[in-house]
Amino acid sequence: MAAINEFELIDRFFRRPSQSAVLGIGDDAALVQSTPGHEIALSVDMLVAGRHFFEDVDPESLGYKALAVNLSDMAAMGAKPRWALLAGALPHVESDWLAAFARGFFALADDHGVELIGGDTTRGPLTLCVTIIGEVPRGKALTRGGASPGDAIWLSGPLGDAALALACHSRRVELTASEFESCERALLRPNPRVALGERLRGVASAAIDISDGLTGDLGHVLEASRVGATIQLAAIPRSAVLGARMHGARRAVAIDALLAGGDDYELCFTAPAARTADVESVGRELRLDLASIGVVTSGTALRVEDEAGQALERLPRAFDHFADY
Repeated sequence: MAAINEFELIDRFFRRPSQSAVLGIGDDAALVQSTPGHEIALSVDMLVAGRHFFEDVDPESLGYKALAVNLSDMAAMGAKPRWALLAGALPHVESDWLAAFARGFFALADDHGVELIGGDTTRGPLTLCVTIIGEVPRGKALTRGGASPGDAIWLSGPLGDAALALACHSRRVELTASEFESCERALLRPNPRVALGERLRGVASAAIDISDGLTGDLGHVLEASRVGATIQLAAIPRSAVLGARMHGARRAVAIDALLAGGDDYELCFTAPAARTADVESVGRELRLDLASIGVVTSGTALRVEDEAGQALERLPRAFDHFADY
């Protein structure tokens, strides 16, 4: 088969008719028209083979996740995602791999009304970089800096399964075939909580998505808001797979996955106690089991209490992109 050059690659796998952009793929820059009365929200994420995913990962799932992690950032800001830019370094061009990657990417993009409007390609170690562009009504964006003492801390869904899949892959924990399949799906196909983020505007006081682990990401909220927090280990939602490992010799791995595993892409948000009914109403509307896991406190410390109400002596370290694992 004849070699595919950069422009043929873009035309064949990634160019689509522009639906919402003034000018999409095909020029030196894209042109978009923002909605009056809105602010632009932008975020960029990079995924590197061997650091963020295994090189033999299913390319369709990788295409899905490459966009999902960015959509999760929009959710944390309460923004509506509109457009995306995709840049990628590829060690070589494989048509079947690219077709599967594009299929996963565009399936999720279509679900959320996101249009790919540009990007770049080159040869190099497998690396993917997506820039997401969204909109949020002026002055209504959720940020990390609005939490106050007395606010409740909420989670949008269970944590830890993605980390269990990685722990099984590295043989630090044993899972049955069905358990691994369930956890691997959480790792490869996270569900970005875009609709929840939009519904929390005016309700939540602060928000963040859980990408690097609860203790680390909640810590960013506490730092930005200049507050502390106490959370209850027993209140953190988890799957039956992880829950079965919260006792005995496997407890340490399970706690690490629950508190600092990362790759969950659930929303962690705070809300005043007076807005509890509103939060619960949003949960029912979106059919999400939103869980209250603790409370914002004065000071700056993060305290995690075990099932007996005792503070954990050691909090596991959240993911660090420059640490050696």
